[in-house]
Amino acid sequence: FLSPLLADAEMLGGPDPELAATMGFSGFGKKARTFDLEAMFEQTRRTAVERSRKVLEAREREKEDQAEKEFRSPCTDSSASASSATRAGSTLTQRETACSENEDSSDEELTGPSMQSQTSAQGASEDTDDDDEQFIGPPLPPELKDSDDDNDNDDTEEEDNNPVKKIPDSHEITLQHGTKTVSALALDPSGARLITGGYDYDVKFWDFAGMDASLQAFRSLQPCECHQIKSLQYSSTGDVILVVSGNSQAKVLDRDGFPVMECIKGDQYIVDMTNTKGHTAMLNSGCWHPKIKEEFLTCSNDGTVRTWDVNNEKKHKSVFKPRSVQGKRVIPTTCTYSRDGKLIAAGCQDGSIQIWDRNMSVHTKFQCRQAHVPGTDTSCLTFSYDGTVLASRGGDDTLKIWDIRQFKKPLNSAERLPSFFPMTDCCFSPDDKILVTGTSVKKGGGSGKLFFFYRETFQKLYEIEVTDASVVRCLWHPKLNQIMVGTGNGLAKVYYDPVKSQRGAKLCVVKTKRKERQAETLTQDYIITPHALPMFREPRQRSTRKQLEKDRLDPMKSHKPEPPVAGPGRGGRVGTHGGTLSSYIVKNIALDKTDDSNPREAILRHAKEAEENPYWVAPAYAK
Repeated sequence: FLSPLLADAEMLGGPDPELAATMGFSGFGKKARTFDLEAMFEQTRRTAVERSRKVLEAREREKEDQAEKEFRSPCTDSSASASSATRAGSTLTQRETACSENEDSSDEELTGPSMQSQTSAQGASEDTDDDDEQFIGPPLPPELKDSDDDNDNDDTEEEDNNPVKKIPDSHEITLQHGTKTVSALALDPSGARLITGGYDYDVKFWDFAGMDASLQAFRSLQPCECHQIKSLQYSSTGDVILVVSGNSQAKVLDRDGFPVMECIKGDQYIVDMTNTKGHTAMLNSGCWHPKIKEEFLTCSNDGTVRTWDVNNEKKHKSVFKPRSVQGKRVIPTTCTYSRDGKLIAAGCQDGSIQIWDRNMSVHTKFQCRQAHVPGTDTSCLTFSYDGTVLASRGGDDTLKIWDIRQFKKPLNSAERLPSFFPMTDCCFSPDDKILVTGTSVKKGGGSGKLFFFYRETFQKLYEIEVTDASVVRCLWHPKLNQIMVGTGNGLAKVYYDPVKSQRGAKLCVVKTKRKERQAETLTQDYIITPHALPMFREPRQRSTRKQLEKDRLDPMKSHKPEPPVAGPGRGGRVGTHGGTLSSYIVKNIALDKTDDSNPREAILRHAKEAEENPYWVAPAYAK
């Protein structure tokens, strides 16, 4: 299909030789080649169809050859009666059919039925063949063809019966965030970037596609100066990040970490919190609305839960005030939206979980007063993907699961799950059948674990020993099918399975570490000017290594710099402390002037010489 294009190029004629000489390169003045894309696609499609037809024909031929070979194989236990039985009906087994076939003189008559009998006898590998005829593309190798289907069915059945098989933990990578607790983790919706935040005030950005096996973050910043990061989350579109830290103002950053907005600080002297424009005390948690990409939610020690609009940083959208049984103010320690974004839930310090309709901020729609032990910080609330169930992780070392329509008592609960952090969280698996949470440990008290519970029965399915410190954050990303874990000793671990997981950690593990070549920075800059006239053009540097070897031979370029002068200076170079009196005095102030020698000896050291060779004192007084 390129022949007409080449003909076109000839018709246009070559480039203007004078112009080429002036500009200094030969390609100048040629018309750009044009391509008929539709023709190309059509051609490609035809080629593909042609190929697949050939492949199918080859396969048919192979099958026939194989069948013939089997028919002609020598046989020992044959008889005339067997051959007549074969003619009557094809009920014999394959071997017998083949044997009787060999004795029989009329080979051709029998090929039809015997082929059929063989097909019926052969089982799975040939059964699937009729389906295979519909596929276009290269065939599967025969040994894989039958085993694969069976294995697939077995695997899916096994996985349905055994949910542990679905946990992607066969491989792990460790990202070193720092040395202090990783208190916040977030992945963007596509799963391309991970961000971690910690007690060291840093937020680090990790790009799975851009990282190599050295696993370095590509950006690190401190968005909230010296405040610990409490929570990080990408919006539903993944273009902005909500940063909740220990101060009273939440921040929104763009994908690259540049500030987009900062919430306003409220007036702490106003008693009624509804009348202040923003939070007046430390924030505890925050999250984005799952459907409205501009709206987010924060809760704070000032006893309020507020919703905000990214485009209006001057004032909150609405305020929700959780209240205790006595109607007093109570501090919300965690907050979240339901999956459809219609409800807002908050876990409070009096042990209650309170849920409001997003549009009705005065009275709660659902509430449970004794969800957890009063005085403990409920560290996480999360709704299941189907939206019917709410899981809560308490500071009272429990994990509970609730149906908010019958909110009096939990559907299930698990005890003895120690938690020392106000942000220890829990999450659901992508298929909604498993609930995951981490446990805390004291220093030297064993290792922090990640526990997996079956949602229906709350039976403990599995546990992973993560590291010898607490497990604070966990996150199971539905698209990647990988589990991210933030720990108390500054690590972010990613668990994945090469078969069950997609992209993510798999992308960066396969890339080899780039060699650091420090020497390259020494070579001089080469300025690229493609359109320069020939007389001004620099010769292009072929390779930096050759250039370096040349530079080594050049005594000027490979001259070792002089080390700084120590002491008073020599060879015409002034000493480091300069030549001025003041600098000399400054240098000598701190010198150790204590003299350990005997003072009498010190004085008399010159006496003998003075007597024998008087120069200063004696001649002056001689007269």
